[in-house]
Amino acid sequence: MTRLLPPAGPQRTLATAQLCNSIGDGAFYVTSALYFTQVVGLDPTRIGLGLAVAWAVGSLFGVPLGRLADRRGPRGTAVLLALATSTAVATFLVVRGFLPFVLAACLYATAQSGLAAARQALLAGLITKGERTGALAHLQSTLNAGLAVGAALGGLALSTGTRGAYQGIFAVDALSFLLCALVLLRLPAVTPIPAARGVKLAVLRDRPYTVLTLLNTVLLLRMPLLSLGLPLWITERTTAPAWLVSALFVLNTVAVMLFQVRTARSVTGAASAVRALRRSGALMLLTCAVFALSAGTPTWAALTALLAGSVLLVAAEMFQSAGSWQLGFDLAPADRIGEYQGFFGTGVTVARTLGPVALTTLLMGVGAPGWFLLGTLFLVASYAMGPTARWAARTRPLPAPALTPAA
Repeated sequence: MTRLLPPAGPQRTLATAQLCNSIGDGAFYVTSALYFTQVVGLDPTRIGLGLAVAWAVGSLFGVPLGRLADRRGPRGTAVLLALATSTAVATFLVVRGFLPFVLAACLYATAQSGLAAARQALLAGLITKGERTGALAHLQSTLNAGLAVGAALGGLALSTGTRGAYQGIFAVDALSFLLCALVLLRLPAVTPIPAARGVKLAVLRDRPYTVLTLLNTVLLLRMPLLSLGLPLWITERTTAPAWLVSALFVLNTVAVMLFQVRTARSVTGAASAVRALRRSGALMLLTCAVFALSAGTPTWAALTALLAGSVLLVAAEMFQSAGSWQLGFDLAPADRIGEYQGFFGTGVTVARTLGPVALTTLLMGVGAPGWFLLGTLFLVASYAMGPTARWAARTRPLPAPALTPAA
């Protein structure tokens, strides 16, 4: 059990902050769609459009807010952005039209994107370089645990189905980010780094890092694969029961919670990160091939293929996460961690925004061959990460002073 807990000190405090807001997020994710349609009265298509606009806006602000964390101090910036997220969630409680919904969603997405970048800068300032990937693995495990608890709370609200139940969940989410801000205040302050001479937002002109982020975005298509692509495939192309969608999601969540830390221990530097990413790509190709076999088969065969593919998928996910964390930090200049992590984090937003269109086209439009095309895409992107990382390493400037806790 102790191996599942991060070491005492900044790592455990960061994990506690992560747990606070991930419980709220889990409840929010489960209930938000029905709240906005049944309580607010918005059309589902307009909700999708509004969220797409919001996350596009949020991704644009991730880089400048990450830079703000570098220059003004990541702890204070993270606290303010956690409070901004809490305010945005609370605003949803009074939204009664499409335009106010979009404005509130833009505030929510912007604060979330900036908070992610500021947290990464804070982690870099408080935890040594060799311990960062392990710390991120603990945070990922904590995130999954919190999402599972939050999803259970959201399920209670869904079973009740009343306006008060939905609003109570949104209040819990707003409170969770308020608690996150209070926990972050317990961390030591990190000394801001003065702005260096040169191009502002230099990450936008860093071609190797841009290519690395693009390749990582391709690998992150595994996220909508689990939440959208696979559920559609199970219900539309296989004889497997619909409840399997929920069971496979629980399998993924629990597996990451239990084994992400152990998987990350094998990644200790750039070379091992590249190996982990290649292993992930090979596993994703095998995963897609196994999922493709589930179509047009008896129920028992479809269940077997889908279960086996899901086990391979979660293994690939854990290797991909550990490898990308290591490279994302190693190749970011020490005086621009927040700025670079803000940019690297846009891969998540892009994958979630554009991924559903790509996956539905490949899987539902092409069918079983689409799985093999998708698997090949994962394999090529994972193997391209190695040469790109070496290219980026050759173009790095001399090491800059690392962020350090303030006296």
